[in-house]
Amino acid sequence: MLLPIIACEIGFWVVLVLALVARYVLRKPRTARALLIAVPLIDVLLLALIVIDLRGGAVADWSHGLGALYLGMSVAFGHSMVSWLDAKFARRFDGAPARPKLYGWQRARREWREFGKAILAGAISAAVLLACIVLVGDASRTQELAGWFPRIGLVLGIWGIIALSYTVWLKPAPAVSVPGGTADAAARRPR
Repeated sequence: MLLPIIACEIGFWVVLVLALVARYVLRKPRTARALLIAVPLIDVLLLALIVIDLRGGAVADWSHGLGALYLGMSVAFGHSMVSWLDAKFARRFDGAPARPKLYGWQRARREWREFGKAILAGAISAAVLLACIVLVGDASRTQELAGWFPRIGLVLGIWGIIALSYTVWLKPAPAVSVPGGTADAAARRPR
């Protein structure tokens, strides 16, 4: 199962880059939309391959669990990854402005949003794992899949601690330099 997972990951990025090239370089918006619609179909293909492999009598190994984790991450973070790469292409080929960096409470809120996506990814991964366990119906063949539940919990725990750290220790914005001193000094100067 490792090769199909790698192929699907590569396919995700190849189709996404082709869609953005069609949109920004070739100026073919309909082609770009068609390619973007194909991106989630890669996840459906991977899910089908996992189910076919397990239903065909395979004993689940770590790669089946990795496939379930990949599916959860792809569904939960797929839109964010597409938006991130789209912004990069827009900046490079259309001269769009760069996204501003976030500091303080804005950064903390973003970290909690990302943690929320991680929880969604974990829930989807756990649901896929559980569905595979139930579908196979043989605990001896799916024992490895059950071992992924604590791993998902561990990753979510670490992610939650990181999100909490951005709330407890807010990241300050860097001081802005202006000719003749910092922005604070310029603001205090009498006019």
